[in-house]
Amino acid sequence: MPLLLCLVAAVAAPAQFISNDSYTRYELLAPESHQFKIYYEVTQTIPGARYFFNPIRPGSESTDEAVYDVATGKPLKFEVVTGAQAKSDMPSEDFKPEDKYIKVFLAHPVPPRGEYRIRIDKTYKDAKSYYVEGDHIVFKRGLGIPRNSVVLPPGFEVTSCSVATQVLQEPDGRLKLAFVNAGSGGQLEVAITARRLPAEPAKREASGR
Repeated sequence: MPLLLCLVAAVAAPAQFISNDSYTRYELLAPESHQFKIYYEVTQTIPGARYFFNPIRPGSESTDEAVYDVATGKPLKFEVVTGAQAKSDMPSEDFKPEDKYIKVFLAHPVPPRGEYRIRIDKTYKDAKSYYVEGDHIVFKRGLGIPRNSVVLPPGFEVTSCSVATQVLQEPDGRLKLAFVNAGSGGQLEVAITARRLPAEPAKREASGR
């Protein structure tokens, strides 16, 4: 009978729904700024969770943060906290005490087997990830989520990419490199180089001079 009770309890316990649809878009800004805009779409799936914590990568300077509820489009309250503070809010999660996190306040708790989709916008300055090398720009970064894209600055063309990628043109003419991380939770080491397109020759005057 005790064994039967254990089995019943195991069946009744709600399992956490795992989402694999996270997506990050990186827009490279002026090369000399070492900055890139990040648009991060992610789903909180922990039943009952009232918060979502997004780590600020060590070595990156984060500014211009904003958070939105994807379902409603409304902004969400957030603040920057330490890993120790995050741990006090969600003791079951693994946080590094010395790191910093964006703490997002969800408008309502995550329902059982449900989800809460949010978008986090921020600008990173990171000279080790985005820099100029000769007449090229380099974006070099380990990316851990399933789907990513990198948008080059206006007037640049791709010269190399370390991973298989789809190159698309944005409506404004910028090039976007889109790729997936097919690994099981590991980081995809991405290295992209690009160069500025040659300037178009000046149009001749109608007089032919």
